[in-house]
Amino acid sequence: MPRTKKKNGRGGQHGNVQPFSDEDASIETLSHCSSFSDTASVADEGGEASEDTAQEDFQYKLKGFIDRTVDKSAKTRQGALDGLKTAMATRILCEFISERRMTITDSIERCLKKGTRKGKGEEQRAAASLACLLCIQLGSGIESEEVFKTLKPIFKNILADGSANIQARQAVATSLGLCTLVAEDDILDVHSTMECFENLFTRSYARKDGTCPLINPQTSQLHTNALLSWALLLTICTASQLKDIMCKHLPKLPRLLESEDVNMRIAAGETIALLFELARDMDSEFEFDDWDELCDKLNALATDCNKHRAKTDKRKQRSVFRDVLKAVEEADFQSETIRFGTERMTIDSWVRKRTYDAFREFVGSGMNYHLQANEFIRDVFELGPPMLVDSATMKAMKISRFERHLHNSAAFKARTKARSKFRDKRVDVGEF
Repeated sequence: MPRTKKKNGRGGQHGNVQPFSDEDASIETLSHCSSFSDTASVADEGGEASEDTAQEDFQYKLKGFIDRTVDKSAKTRQGALDGLKTAMATRILCEFISERRMTITDSIERCLKKGTRKGKGEEQRAAASLACLLCIQLGSGIESEEVFKTLKPIFKNILADGSANIQARQAVATSLGLCTLVAEDDILDVHSTMECFENLFTRSYARKDGTCPLINPQTSQLHTNALLSWALLLTICTASQLKDIMCKHLPKLPRLLESEDVNMRIAAGETIALLFELARDMDSEFEFDDWDELCDKLNALATDCNKHRAKTDKRKQRSVFRDVLKAVEEADFQSETIRFGTERMTIDSWVRKRTYDAFREFVGSGMNYHLQANEFIRDVFELGPPMLVDSATMKAMKISRFERHLHNSAAFKARTKARSKFRDKRVDVGEF
């Protein structure tokens, strides 16, 4: 995975800005600025002047959010963090953020430290997520490294503190993984962070006699998040590190398949599939000593019919473990195509799937936009420089809401008619 270091001297804090009303600060004001087509539509309506005005208005709101992250009210700080998160998930703001990264980093640091142990951890969760989005915006280079050097000790302290808010620890477990992937410049420090994750998820290992430790759902989610972040960092480990990890953890990871938590079982299964893929990439003749026993476990989970488990959990589990079983038995991966704009990307490996899922965790519905426009994410997935699409092409690609409604209605009626025909018991079998 290419990680180009880009050094530059930008940085610093912005000046004072005037406050604005709660209504203006609403997160919903950012929802209109979430795609390439917005700029084109503004330009069509009022030309370049309108576009510049809209951009200035948007940046004014962002400056207001930044100012409000130091407000005395926890609720106001929370709203400001959420507003910045939404903006970074739906827009490319590299230049604006680069000029204010120290200010934003300081705000994240303060909010992480202000979260009380008696509180619900929302502020810390929002701050941890914002740290990831900040690194995603800045990309892999000096600026994101400096951000991470400031926040990494705080992340690790919260993660290791058993008395800290559990939801804050869950969020930090996820954010620390992706921030490390993006901004860590020392592979030895990557390994050190992985050990922090190991100290958590190994506590969910089933005992040798097959019994599982008693872990509450919240702690199990923490362990699951730690495992997924650990798996993400596997994708950037050196061959020698991977060999050590295989010897140490691959024989023990199947114990997590015994967990009562469906999310932990799925995370463990996908991590095992990832490890098998990495092992075979290093050695095509790779063999696992307990291969038969592992395949039996995976097959049981792929066909699980236990009555005490929820139907939705079983359905989700069976789907995932069918793919995991194929990965272990046949070195096969069920590829998926992601379409964005005029381009498409194929998720064709467990490495790429884990990386894609990790980024999507933070940018959400803005993932396709970032695949189009974010140079760093395009670099990670080897998509090349962003493609420039003019407004005329975008208009030709877009289908009006009314046309889409007509198309969906016609398709729905056709499906209903076809299904009714086959469900009607009065239809003569001979007709088919």
